[in-house]
Formats: sequence, structure tokens, C-alpha cells
Amino acid sequence: MSWDKVRKARQQLAREKGTIIKDWGGKLPIALVYPNSYYVGMSNLGLHAIYKQLNDHDEIVCERVFWEKEDEVNQAAPLSLESQRPLTDFAALAFTIPYEIDYFHVVQILRGSGIPLYATERDERHPLIIVGGPCVTANPMPLSPFFDCLCIGEAETILTTMLPVLSEGIREKRDQLLTTLTSLPGIYVPQTNSETPVARQWLSNLNEFPVASAIITPDTELGDLYLIEVQRGCYWHCRFCLVSNIYSPIRFRSIENILAQAKIGLKDRKRIGLVGPAVSEHPQIEELLFRLRQMGAGLSISSLRVSPLSQTILAELAKGGVQTVTLAPEAGSERLRQVINKNFSNNDILESMDKVIKQGIKQIKLYFMIGLPSEGDEDIEEIINLTLNSKRIIDDQHTGCRLSLNIAPFVPKAGTTFQWLPMTSISILNHRLSLIKKRLAPRGIKIKNESPTWSHVQGILARGDSKLATVLASMEEISLAGWRKAVENCHLDINFYTEQRWDTNEKLPWAILDTGIKPGQLKAELEKALT
Repeated sequence: MSWDKVRKARQQLAREKGTIIKDWGGKLPIALVYPNSYYVGMSNLGLHAIYKQLNDHDEIVCERVFWEKEDEVNQAAPLSLESQRPLTDFAALAFTIPYEIDYFHVVQILRGSGIPLYATERDERHPLIIVGGPCVTANPMPLSPFFDCLCIGEAETILTTMLPVLSEGIREKRDQLLTTLTSLPGIYVPQTNSETPVARQWLSNLNEFPVASAIITPDTELGDLYLIEVQRGCYWHCRFCLVSNIYSPIRFRSIENILAQAKIGLKDRKRIGLVGPAVSEHPQIEELLFRLRQMGAGLSISSLRVSPLSQTILAELAKGGVQTVTLAPEAGSERLRQVINKNFSNNDILESMDKVIKQGIKQIKLYFMIGLPSEGDEDIEEIINLTLNSKRIIDDQHTGCRLSLNIAPFVPKAGTTFQWLPMTSISILNHRLSLIKKRLAPRGIKIKNESPTWSHVQGILARGDSKLATVLASMEEISLAGWRKAVENCHLDINFYTEQRWDTNEKLPWAILDTGIKPGQLKAELEKALT
């Protein structure tokens, strides 16, 4: 055991409020594993929600586990945070994975714990290993050889039926337990080889499971906020986006539910962070912001839709101390926004910029994507022109507001309209990124971008099948060099996953899933987008 890890865990625990410490006697121990750092993981509301739901069961003790960079460097086995136990002490490991790149850490966590990597190599001596999360709900196949069961959909509904089965059957023969789990809604058990589609599960009434910061800690990116989930899903159905499909239908928490959570949170934090892909679409958003301010809350909101953008909402956010507003045009040209189903004009964007600046907001972030379907260099020129026009509006107001850009390459995701389309090549992405930086950086506009090369790796994992598990298992280090070496050793044609357009009539790797969206609907949307 690494005493440095034990000491660090105890220091982190000492700075937390809300930690749940349980006696293990007679209980089912489950390790909740987030395959990234504590700093990143503790800003993830999904982790908080699952931690609370598991520990709300009297017969279950749940402890958190994180992957830290020093674990890779020092080859240290991961330990649970609450009791600093190795993963082999737990009856089950429950991974929650929001991002494909964290797949690499899954392999390291299992190997570092001395647990056989492949599910077929494990037996009753080993923990049952479960996984869920947005990317798993979209496409579980690249990870399927490693996990005993994969959860397709939202955790609240799946855990409600799964936990009694685990409590009663965890000491049975593994084959018998897996057979029982196969019969549960939303559970994919690869070893059963069932051809029955697995239906995505979703929670019809969000108020049944309030989701907010279960643990308060300063040791995370959003440590000064008490986070509250406001809604799930999205009305707007952008064709590149997972949210409107894997979190459909759109649902809102009641204003009373949110305010009740805020009352709890304001005992420890002065600011409330409202979380969701379309927070400003809440039917009572103006009243919600006003009443939060009446409670004395400072405000933070994850993002705002460009159009329509309410002046009243902006005013309430400014009064609540919001200093940064994020808008997502995604594309610079109106033509390309129509392709991706972002149906607002350049004038809409500039008018929204003007509204934000007049509220005294100190920073505006614009999100753009490059490499979108049918994009050309002329569309990049449109991003540059739109940004410069936005900067001109800021400069004319003399408010000292700062403008920054976040740029990410388009990655086709399973379950979206663009799931059949290839990515733009790395060389072209780098060229277009260079065009933007060359023109905008000298104007004092800060530009942050995701790596085109790593985005291609993400694209491979997003559209991948079970063959990718061999590559993940073969990696000797988490780096581009380690990735390329593993791909080469496994003789896998990775261009198939990223740079080839797939036939819409061919069976997709994730065809085992029933997301509730008919393939015909997505095909029709694709044709509409490209014509």
C-alpha cells in the first residue's frame, strides 16, 4: 500500500463536507470509480448523484475511487477515498465514464488493482464490474469485453432495479447473477450473447431524484459553487450532439425542487451553479433566477442559447454576479449552421453579444467547431469575420469585456444524425486551426482548442466496436506514441472508424441498442442536412 496515497486521501477527506462514511459490517461494498482525477471528477454531477443514491441504501456502502496521473507514474494501485482500501476488497466496481478518452484509464485502474482485464477471465474471486455514462449509453462496444454488464441510460432508473438483484445475488455463481442481470431493463451483458435490443432507460420525473452537489470540496474546478441540475435533454436537436438523443425527452425539475436544493447549498456556498444543456429553456427560468437572488445566492449558469436570448435573464444573471457568459454559435456561416440545425443568423449572434456586453459581463466565450460536414475554408473565414465583428462590438462599448474562443474538431457520435460521416483529416483540421489563430490571436482574442490528433482518437473510440478493446489492452503508456504502437501491433485499420463514410444500410456496431430513436429518422435528417 502507498502511504503517500493514504495521506493524500485523508487530506482530501478532511477538506470535504458531506462525505458518507459507513461501517462495512453486513453491507454490500461498491466502489464508485471515476477514471480521471479527483479535481475533474468532483465537478461531475453524475458522480454526486450515483454516490448519494448508492449510499441511500442501508445495505450498501459506496466509496469513491479516482485515477490520478501519479498512479501511472508511480505504478501505484488505486485506493478508495473513504477507507483507503484496494479495489479487490469490494464486491462490485461501478465505473461512470463521461468521456471516451478516459477509456485508457479504465485499463490502468483494473491492471493496477490486479484484476483481470477481460470479463471472461474473471470469476467469483473478483468484483463484479459495471459501467455506465453518456458515451457508454451511446456506444458500449469498445468497452464491452472488459465489463460484466454495461448500463444503457440514466442511472436512477437502472440502479433502482439493479441494486436489489446485486444485494441478493452477489454471493451466487457469477453466471447465475449475470443471467439475472440480463433480464433487467437497460442492462447489456456481453457474455450472454443475446440479440435482444437493450432499451435505453430514462427517468420520467426528475423531481423523484434531486441531483445536486452531494459533497462540498474546494479541491475541484467548480469548488466555489453548489451545483444543481435543472434539466435534461434539449429541444433543439443539433445534428452532431448526443444530448437530444441519449437524454431525450427534454425534462425540467420544478422550481420548488430547485429552490429546496439551493436552500441546502447556500449553507456552505454563496453561489449556485445551474447545470443542464438548455438551462435557459426552463419554463420558469426568470422566476427561478429572481427567487434565487432573493435568497442571497450568487449565480452561475452552464451556457446560454444564442437566440432567443432574454434581456431579463441576462439582467438577473448580472445582478447575481455572473462574470462570464458562454455562447455556442458552433459554426461561422449561416449555411453551415443550417446543416447542423443551429437555425439562427449572424445578426442574432451579434445582437446577443450586444445584450451581454450592456449588462457589464466581463468575459464572453464563443464555442466553435471545425471540420463539420461540408465545411470549407470559406466557412473558417466566416468564423474569423464573425469573431472580429463581435470584438468590434465589445471595443465600441469600452467596457473592458474580454472575448475568447473555444474550438473543438467535429467528432461523429453514435446515435446522432452524423453517426455515418467521417471526420476531417488531421492535416486539414490543423490548417484551419492555424488560419483562425493567425488572424485572431494578434487581435487580443484568446483561443483555446482541443487537439485534432486526440480528437481523431476520440472519434475512433466513439464509432468503435469490440475490436478496439484489444488496442486499449495493448497500450503500454497513455500517449499518442503508445496509442499508435498499440494500433500497429493489433493490425487495426483505424481509418475505417474516422475517415470513411459508412453506408446507412449497413449494420452499425451499436445496433444492439434501442435508444428510442428510429434509424429511419436519423437517415432522413442526414439527407436533409446534406442536401
